[in-house]
Amino acid sequence: MSPEEHAVLVVEWRDARERRLRSPDGWLALVGLHWLAAGENHVGAHPANQVVLHGHEISPRIGSLWVEDSRVRLVPHPGVEVLHAGRPVGEMALEDDTDQHPTVLELGTLRFHVIRRGERLGLRVRDAASPALAQFAGMDHFPIDPSWRVTARLEPAPPGTTVEIVDITGAVSRDPTPGSVAFEREGATWRLTALPGEDGNLWLIFADATNGTDSYGGGRFLYSEMPGADGSVIVDFNLAYNPPCVFSPYATCPLPPPQNRLTLRIEAGERNYHAPE
Repeated sequence: MSPEEHAVLVVEWRDARERRLRSPDGWLALVGLHWLAAGENHVGAHPANQVVLHGHEISPRIGSLWVEDSRVRLVPHPGVEVLHAGRPVGEMALEDDTDQHPTVLELGTLRFHVIRRGERLGLRVRDAASPALAQFAGMDHFPIDPSWRVTARLEPAPPGTTVEIVDITGAVSRDPTPGSVAFEREGATWRLTALPGEDGNLWLIFADATNGTDSYGGGRFLYSEMPGADGSVIVDFNLAYNPPCVFSPYATCPLPPPQNRLTLRIEAGERNYHAPE
């Protein structure tokens, strides 16, 4: 791939990334995360509710979310119109985000759905009228550098190997890993423990020496290309991107595991994001 062809691909990826961020379903629209207790959780604009929603013309009480047997059920308040797929709904069970199609509810400019993190269940709320979404002026990036599109190799882990991942809330999970991605830079070999990505590619959660100054202190994310039959894999750090926690305090981002905290400066991909004041 020529440098010119590579630059075109990176710019196309950046444009698609910004379109996703500008979407009402994107991370800039995330305005709330409410952990649910067992039993009844009152929902609405009144501050006495367990789940307080803010938005234009939100009723003091829109209904209740019942948590029973690790499932969530919506019971709307009489006279309140909560929508699902554009249609008003009555009492209904809600699928959480571990399902391929979580139940997304709509109320005015708000959209919300249930998330599951370990044993906890929460309500994630987005607002199409979010100030962060309205003020977004684009991302800042390191200059495109084709030398950061590296040919690495996958060092497979034994079947059943897992890696401990801690998220920003302190929740801990053990996730399967296909192995480590090894690449050469500055005369040394560097390794990143990978997680399964989509369609056979690899997901890398990593930190590097730019974190806290030029890039976000909590690390960055990156998807590789699909590994080849010989174990080779293309890793393009120009496509490294910020986790959702950069854009909203209500995201539950995984943090890089200790072995993925590199002392190398990776001057490629997205820089830190600072919202306009």
